[in-house]
Amino acid sequence: MLKVENISFNYTKNKPVLQNFTFSVKQGEHLCIMGESGCGKSTLLKTIYGLLDLQKGTIFWHDEQVLGPEFNLVPGFEKFKYVAQDFDLMPYISVSENIKKHLSRFYPEESEKRTQELLEVIEMTAFKNTKVKNLSGGQKQRVAIARALAKEPQLLLLDEPFGQIDNFKKNGLRRKLFSYLKEENIACIVATHDKNDALSFTDNLLIIKKNNILVHNAPKEVYNHPNSTYVAALFDDVNEITMNGKTVLLYPHQIKIAETSDLKATVKNTYFKGSYWLIEADFDGQIVFFNHFSDIKKGEEVLLSL
Repeated sequence: MLKVENISFNYTKNKPVLQNFTFSVKQGEHLCIMGESGCGKSTLLKTIYGLLDLQKGTIFWHDEQVLGPEFNLVPGFEKFKYVAQDFDLMPYISVSENIKKHLSRFYPEESEKRTQELLEVIEMTAFKNTKVKNLSGGQKQRVAIARALAKEPQLLLLDEPFGQIDNFKKNGLRRKLFSYLKEENIACIVATHDKNDALSFTDNLLIIKKNNILVHNAPKEVYNHPNSTYVAALFDDVNEITMNGKTVLLYPHQIKIAETSDLKATVKNTYFKGSYWLIEADFDGQIVFFNHFSDIKKGEEVLLSL
């Protein structure tokens, strides 16, 4: 188990980045970290991996303490692997060679088998002999993930792991990678802006705001019962509607057009989303967004069910 106990970190004296963070991650558990840019997601991953020295608090993996560069000649906890956004690959050797760099040379057959297995996980078998310098950003990202998995870490730390990967590759790769991690009982912490990473593939969500933990709960609970506009907006457009002195938060799919209702709205704009239209409307002086199966003319009055 990973135990993060009351940790704090700042790059400069008067600008705290992490304040009194406490949480745990079980062996094999997947945790997603979300929050606006600059809230401390990447910094948190770096502290967990041991790349930064804490101002306060402790980090333990089971009974071993994770210490920063002040205590280690080569920073980084050996039982973890961290995939940063800059990849840090070796550009002038092939994809396979980048992966094999982290495997034993004394067992070439096992090394080759392991490399082929990881190439299949990241869907890069066809590029195994391609030099990394000739790959796209998304392909390099996939190689970096495979390289991190080579020695089967007990905890994998991923910083925006699919940010440069095309959508048609991203969905399949995401399913394959997280299924593989679960099968191998590898714990994973993902820092991301992508709600699909957060909702579909993690056991718990940790949401950061202004350098503090705002929410730590199961994805379904966080999504269905957001405690603020900030939390809800991480997943979708959010309507903050005040009626009869009470304010409610609603996602667009929670607002429907009704045949009869006292709630009237006037359509201002419509946006085609593929399988539905996002409708922007004026409701009692408030702008609301809701989903509908077809387009609606601007200026048309509709009845709403909240």
